[in-house]
Amino acid sequence: MAAAQIPGEDRTVPGEDRTVPGEGRTVPGEDARATTPVACSLTRAGLAAQARRWERLAARAMSGRQQTGHGIRVSFRPGPGTEEELRALVDVESRCCPWAAWAVHADGARLVLDVRAAGDGVAALHAMFTGLRPAAVPRRAGRPR
Repeated sequence: MAAAQIPGEDRTVPGEDRTVPGEGRTVPGEDARATTPVACSLTRAGLAAQARRWERLAARAMSGRQQTGHGIRVSFRPGPGTEEELRALVDVESRCCPWAAWAVHADGARLVLDVRAAGDGVAALHAMFTGLRPAAVPRRAGRPR
């Protein structure tokens, strides 16, 4: 009997190209990423600017972060401009860090960033997102403290 698929789980066969859900684009399989050096092509200033953008988005909308065997999964609460900023960040990351596969999708009432890599890329992804702090959960009016 086949195991049920977990929402957001990627069942890509290693080495097989896959289509990014909701984006209609194909990303290389893990074997192709495994041969790409784990390095960022941003300048020092570009890297600092990108880090600040991630920190601002996390402080405003990040709801969780989970390390996976192939990388990282980060969840965000939808809100004004959240999806646009997340996709803009991922666009930059996809170009400067092609050793990882970056995908954004909606999962119920949240946006999910799934980033996958192979080899040393997995540890690099875990380290990249360690410093991000989830946003405070907004309190509803009339709820006791």
